[in-house]
Amino acid sequence: MGIISKLTGCGSYLPKNVVTNADLAKKVDTSEEWIFSRTGIKQRHHAAVGENTSDLALIAAERALLHAGVNGHDVDLIVVGTTTPDRTFPATAVRIQKNLGCDHGAAFDVQAVCSGFIYALSIVDSMLKAGQFKTALVIGADTLSRLLNWEDRTTCVLFGDGAGAVVVQAFEVDTNSFHDGGILSTHIHSDGSMEDLLYCDGGPSTTQTTGYITMSGKEVFRHAVTKLASVVTEALAANNLKDIDIDWLVPHQANKRIIDSTVKKLNMPKDKVVLTVHDHANTSAASIPLALDRAVHDGRIKRGDLLLMEAMGGGLTWGAALARW
Repeated sequence: MGIISKLTGCGSYLPKNVVTNADLAKKVDTSEEWIFSRTGIKQRHHAAVGENTSDLALIAAERALLHAGVNGHDVDLIVVGTTTPDRTFPATAVRIQKNLGCDHGAAFDVQAVCSGFIYALSIVDSMLKAGQFKTALVIGADTLSRLLNWEDRTTCVLFGDGAGAVVVQAFEVDTNSFHDGGILSTHIHSDGSMEDLLYCDGGPSTTQTTGYITMSGKEVFRHAVTKLASVVTEALAANNLKDIDIDWLVPHQANKRIIDSTVKKLNMPKDKVVLTVHDHANTSAASIPLALDRAVHDGRIKRGDLLLMEAMGGGLTWGAALARW
């Protein structure tokens, strides 16, 4: 016998305030066509004044718990991937823990920017398989609209706010059933020598401000395509699988051109890709669980489907997870 970790439910939340490309063209030196042709983005959601990252995360978490048929009191581990915590400390995860009525277990945040959900999922997968916890919430949530420089049209049009969550539970199975379900493997990487390609220029120990997002777009694009293709190949090889075995690719929704280039490099059919960037732009750690939730609830992703999730973010950080839904 051994332990596997399974994705048993998902949920998401997008703020009600929708900002279209036409809306941005009224305040930024840009146009609807310029944004869409370069990114595939049509609109994004911005959190309202007083609406915090934890507010978005809590709704997504509650929806994921409902979908999984799990009570909040049963959760003994909460890991939140976020770059925009409510406070410098404590972790946003402990606020979720409090609001869900959990009075046991552990809760903490992970900071890996757009790779945050994959990093958090990797940590939770390892902890559940080690027998430390039984029921976990993995949440990706960000309010990147609070980090945008509206004088920089190359970045301010790219990002939106949102949250997505999954419930992950530990199950004892026969060792021969390890690959019949659950999370098959996770793979995370970073290269700090490239930290200046994508960063936020604030911080409590430097400027004591949140700062603004700064990005070297062409370099980030180049590294994204190569590193994402590499980590996807790594995940498949680790499980003796081929790209034709994947039912759905659920990528980080940063930019349609990056996704298209990665898919082409992997020689995957486009109809196997969950694409939502047009509706909510780059929501950082939230983008993969947001896309997953949409595809599960519209019926595309079905129980037993093999999912490949991948992301790259500032750091640079990147990673992938292979799981059977």
